Amino acid sequence: MLHRLRFIPGRILQSIPVALGVTLVVFFMARLLPGNPALALLGQRATPQAVAALSKQMGLDTPIWQQYFLFLGRLFQGNLGTSLTYQLPVTTLVAQAIPVTLSLLAMALVLALIISIPLAALGAFKPGGGRDLGVRAFTLVGQGMPQFWLGIMLILLLAVGLHLFPVGGYGTTPLDHLYYLFLPSLTLAITMCPTIIRSLRSSIITVLESDYIGTAKSKGAFGAGLFRGHVIRNAAIPTVSIIGVNLGFLVGGSLVIEKVFALPGLGSLMINAIFARDFPTIQAVTLFVAFFVVIVGILTDAVYTTLDPRVDLSAKEAS
Repeated sequence: MLHRLRFIPGRILQSIPVALGVTLVVFFMARLLPGNPALALLGQRATPQAVAALSKQMGLDTPIWQQYFLFLGRLFQGNLGTSLTYQLPVTTLVAQAIPVTLSLLAMALVLALIISIPLAALGAFKPGGGRDLGVRAFTLVGQGMPQFWLGIMLILLLAVGLHLFPVGGYGTTPLDHLYYLFLPSLTLAITMCPTIIRSLRSSIITVLESDYIGTAKSKGAFGAGLFRGHVIRNAAIPTVSIIGVNLGFLVGGSLVIEKVFALPGLGSLMINAIFARDFPTIQAVTLFVAFFVVIVGILTDAVYTTLDPRVDLSAKEAS
């Protein structure tokens, strides 16, 4: 089992050039934002002398290539700089926001699987039937709804209308966190479900038509036992890659959803930093998102090789 995961160190080494490329893109893209961070901090009524003095203090008066190498040197030392808005180390701000965002993503993934697996099975066992058409209609509608619009609709229906959930916030206790995260997680889950359902439905149909399912039926396997023991494990193999890719996109969607639901995660931190031209915070959040996507890709490959013994990525890495 462990020998099948020997590709992980090599994959991590391969991600280092990608990370360096991300730092380059992030640094220069942040500088393309219109406006001066010093002016954003001091306000529109600030004098040119005050803006120039603060710009010099923040190192914004030096050539941009010097600023980049200074940023890169600090990054290798584990120093992402100080937030221009909060006057706190960026690592502190990101460390406070990461648990919120990771909890949101984890809960959204769980809800997406809870919704997707039964619906995919419902459509796959009788393709072309009424239930299958209903499932496919759900995927079409779900895929066409923007995340922020869906979040607002859920707030109006379940929070404002029925008073079942809070409009926004994060709560204070662990149970409060789960309660406050439900609506934003459901929003992300619904937009993630169509892709998972389509992939899983197609895989289940293929598995049900295979010879070994016929053999299992001849031995007395049927119903839920057949589905759990023979169908879902094999059908899930191609869907694992789909989920991994979607988790990467889900991070981007969570940034907007966190702002809609007033969650103190990376999304709110990022959007506030963009409006304030807070370059160090923008860079730190973007780097974490890139790091998260790389880790998700590695974990996806690990799960894939675990589910399918025929795939041995460690042999490919060695060759």
